[in-house]
Amino acid sequence: MRNIPLDDVDGIPREVMAIGTDYLPGTLLDTHRHRRAQFLYGMTGLMEVGTEDGTWVVPPYTGVWIPAGKPHQVKMLGVSTRSLYIEPAVAPRPGPLCEVLLVTPLLHQLLLTSAELPARYDVEGRDGALVRLMLHELRQSVTLPLFAPLPRDPELARQCSAFLQCPDLRSSPAHWAQRLNRSHRTFTRFFKQQTGLSFSAWRQQACLLAALPQLSAGVPVTRIALTLGYASPSAFATMFRRTLGESPSEFTERTRNQDTLNEPPADS
Repeated sequence: MRNIPLDDVDGIPREVMAIGTDYLPGTLLDTHRHRRAQFLYGMTGLMEVGTEDGTWVVPPYTGVWIPAGKPHQVKMLGVSTRSLYIEPAVAPRPGPLCEVLLVTPLLHQLLLTSAELPARYDVEGRDGALVRLMLHELRQSVTLPLFAPLPRDPELARQCSAFLQCPDLRSSPAHWAQRLNRSHRTFTRFFKQQTGLSFSAWRQQACLLAALPQLSAGVPVTRIALTLGYASPSAFATMFRRTLGESPSEFTERTRNQDTLNEPPADS
C-alpha cells in the first residue's frame, strides 16, 4: 500500500499493516500517536523524531521504533518512507522508549517489498511469511546511539531544548550551573540523574544529532566541525567514527548512494 492513511486500514484484522509514503522536504508531522506500534524507515533522506523523552535523528539504513500510544512528531527531510504498523500484542520491541535501529540489508529488502503488500494479505501464504520475517528481523535489530534524552525538570529541559537548536561543544557545565543557580558539582550530579548521561556525553550527542542533517545536505565537514565548536575537522571526524563506525565522508557518500538507489517511482 502506498500513500494511504493508517486510519483507512487500521481496523482490518492483520497483525501488521505496511504502508509506503512519500513526503515533500521539510514536511512536519505534528505531535500524534498511533494505536499500533510503528517502525518508521526512511528509504531516502533523513528524519528527526521528537517525543517528551528527547530527540532522535534517523539517517539512511536506520529506522525508528515508536511504541504503541507514544506521542511523537516527525520532521521529514526529503523522505520516502516504509512504515510497519504493528498490533501491540505482537510488538517485537518491548521497551517504552523510541529506539533508532540499524536496518540490515535483508530487512531493507523486506521493507522495500512491503509496500506491495495489500491490506488483506494472505496470512498463511508468502505475504504472511514476509511479515513474520520482518518482525523477526526487528526483534534482533541493533540499537544505535542517536538519541539526546530530555530531562523532566522544566527549567533544565528548557536549557536542553535550546541547546539542541544550536549546539556548541564549547558550552561548559560551569556556565549551565551558573544559569541554573547551582554549584558545578550539584549541577553535574543533577544532570546525570535527569538524563542518564553525563553532561559531556549528552553535549556530544546533541552535536552529533545536529551534524547528521547537515552532512546529508552536503554541508562541508570543516564548516560543520567549526560551527559545532570542535578544534579541528579531524577531532570531529574522530568522534563521528568512534560513535557511528564510519567517517563523515563515508556517511555522506552512503547517504548519497542510498538516495539514488531508492528514489521513489515517478507515479508514487
